[in-house]
Amino acid sequence: MVNLSQVLEPIAAWFRSLGIPHPIVHWGHPVMMGIVVFVMGSFVGLAGWRGRLVEDKEAAMKSRSDHRKLAPWMFLFMALGYTGGLLALVMHHQPILQSPHFWTGSIVLLLLFINGVISLSGFAGNKPSLRILHAYLGSTALCLLFVHAALGLKLGMSF
Repeated sequence: MVNLSQVLEPIAAWFRSLGIPHPIVHWGHPVMMGIVVFVMGSFVGLAGWRGRLVEDKEAAMKSRSDHRKLAPWMFLFMALGYTGGLLALVMHHQPILQSPHFWTGSIVLLLLFINGVISLSGFAGNKPSLRILHAYLGSTALCLLFVHAALGLKLGMSF
């Protein structure tokens, strides 16, 4: 079995060689991802639900449009942040696969990927059941992100 830390160590060593101040290495990932999760994630989730629930058709269309435009960017930033988080763990010589923070992040990315596939499929011909699944799967991912943030804060405080 491949040791993920060993595979990523050369990249982490290169970043260590840059002399980045410790507070940035230690707290850079949490601060940047906190912005993505709490600001962008909340906005994307609320826009999605507004698009479903608002009775004003024009406001609903605007919310759906906002959701459609920002959700892929949110996924991209989360995927990049996931990569940065892995490197941060390796840079701090922390075990990756034993971290609940790693596993919640992995599950969130998987849920968001599935949600993106559902959306890109056109909800398989605009099936209401897939639209409902999309809404609840996205909401589950956002709720799990809040747990993920708490686990990350606990992890950051532990070393």
